Amino acid sequence: MITAIVFIQADVAKLSEIAEHIAAIDGVSEVYSVTGELDLVAMVRVRQIDDVAAVVADQVNKVDGIVSTQTQIAYRAYSQHDLEDAFSIGL
Repeated sequence: MITAIVFIQADVAKLSEIAEHIAAIDGVSEVYSVTGELDLVAMVRVRQIDDVAAVVADQVNKVDGIVSTQTQIAYRAYSQHDLEDAFSIGL
């Protein structure tokens, strides 16, 4: 699984609408509104590296109201916390 972290600057007047649109894109697992220089951070999880371009360049970057993005590819995970919770059956 490839994980990409997308830092997003967007039109703050439409932030909720933009975040919801991004969250609905297949391959985007989460979208967070954040403080600081960025407006949103999106987590993209896909099977192949080429799928990052299909999600980010072909879809996320085309959402109306996005000013700019910067994408970071994660190459090593040090915590499995989120994945373990996702597959937990509540024992």
